[in-house]
Amino acid sequence: MNPVTKALWFIESHFATEITLAEIADVAGVSHFHMVRAFGTTTGHAVMRYVRARRLSEAAKVLARGAPDILTVALDAGYNSHEAFTRAFRDQFDLTPDQVRAGGSVENLHLTEAFTMDETPSTTLRAPRMENGRALLIAGLGGHFDFEHTGGIPGLWQRFHPHIGNVPGQVGTIAYGVCHNTDEAGNFDYIAGVEVADFAALPKDFSRLRLAEQLYAVFTHDQHVSTIRGTFMAIFNDWLPNSGYHSADAAPFERYDERFDGRTGMGGFEIWIPVKA
Repeated sequence: MNPVTKALWFIESHFATEITLAEIADVAGVSHFHMVRAFGTTTGHAVMRYVRARRLSEAAKVLARGAPDILTVALDAGYNSHEAFTRAFRDQFDLTPDQVRAGGSVENLHLTEAFTMDETPSTTLRAPRMENGRALLIAGLGGHFDFEHTGGIPGLWQRFHPHIGNVPGQVGTIAYGVCHNTDEAGNFDYIAGVEVADFAALPKDFSRLRLAEQLYAVFTHDQHVSTIRGTFMAIFNDWLPNSGYHSADAAPFERYDERFDGRTGMGGFEIWIPVKA
């Protein structure tokens, strides 16, 4: 059973109690860095946002069936007060618990149902090579995303593409897509960029990132770029838990060389995953 499947079982069995990311990762047998990346990549949800959404979705169903006491529903959903539950419920659905109970229906609510994992590997991976990656300075256009909303990343590349070859201080022709500053809520920053010698002459709207020396497992993605999620799923759910390595607290990145055709999305590229023994 892969770590995300273990995490989903634990969440579905315990979301009415106070659970933490650390507990979920411990049950899954991985670090919290691994858990955040694996869960978000596989399900499209941040771990703790999923926990919150599941609690409130099940509470909404109880309310729509005419629950006589909202406080009891709140306590059953893991909230300590009517007020805290109401705030969270309104943030999730733009309606109060009273309104849903009075309406007697969840038809107009965007509920989060239990995510069911397919244990069949989505992608068959070739064995990675291990690389001691050197320190890099990366500069380019950046954006802020979360695992539920990654649709803006291709547009980021579209805006950056005309800059490639014209970035002040650019080193070589390799392009990098770097995911960094990932937090426990599943938010992260992404840079579409290139290596530079220094940051001195860059345009003001460019993002800048220093990557330290790091051990990486390097995977080749041969399919269309749009299928990258399947490769990440296979890495975090299949290869990494069985590899003898652990996910390191560093930035994974995509490395696009001359083989990759940005117009068609074909040609292949590499995915560099930071690991530690």
